[in-house]
Amino acid sequence: MTSKEQVLAAAAKIVSDFGSHNKQDYFSGFSEAATFIFYTHPVRLASRSEYEKLWDSWESDDGFRVHSCRSSNQDVQMLGEDSAVFTHEVETVVELTGESSTVFEKETIVFEKKSGGWIAVHEHLSPSSGN
Repeated sequence: MTSKEQVLAAAAKIVSDFGSHNKQDYFSGFSEAATFIFYTHPVRLASRSEYEKLWDSWESDDGFRVHSCRSSNQDVQMLGEDSAVFTHEVETVVELTGESSTVFEKETIVFEKKSGGWIAVHEHLSPSSGN
């Protein structure tokens, strides 16, 4: 399997785990030092644990639940042997306060090659019109 295919597989696992609300496996796809920028959150999250705490608050305060996530228009840009930028568009069905809605976003995930494979070190979400 090429490095590009390995990055696509790592990204597919993150998307699948997110889409099935498999929180433990989803977060295991990210480095402890990963950073996150979400247009729905006012500040950059400086670590995976900060994001996990935010996720927990979404669940407890808002009844947050992911019902599905579909990835399309995927691309991988290799940056040498040990880093890559994955971009795609996502269509996610989420539940908040008992109401389900579909969210359309563009996402960038930066991956780094480690001894155990490819791990995400940064995620950035932007809103999309869904077109």
